Amino acid sequence: MPVTVHIPSPLRLLTGGQAELQLPASSLAELIDLLERDHPGIKKRLCEDSGELRPFITIFVNEKDVRFSSGLNTSLRDGDDVVIVAAIAGG
Repeated sequence: MPVTVHIPSPLRLLTGGQAELQLPASSLAELIDLLERDHPGIKKRLCEDSGELRPFITIFVNEKDVRFSSGLNTSLRDGDDVVIVAAIAGG
């Protein structure tokens, strides 16, 4: 069973409207690379040129914020649930 990735509305233009994807990845970095392979342009929306997550992007793996664990080096296992949250500002 692969990892389930939940795509936020602002990024669904890059995934052909898909809100949920299934990908076989062993780390968050690998998952983002697979997303980029299948949906070109998404990595630039998630990561800085340095490779780190953009400040307004939060990713949860099984409800735990990766910024407080191993970041992009977070290990993934089959069946894990990955949620990408894109902060939206406005007023």
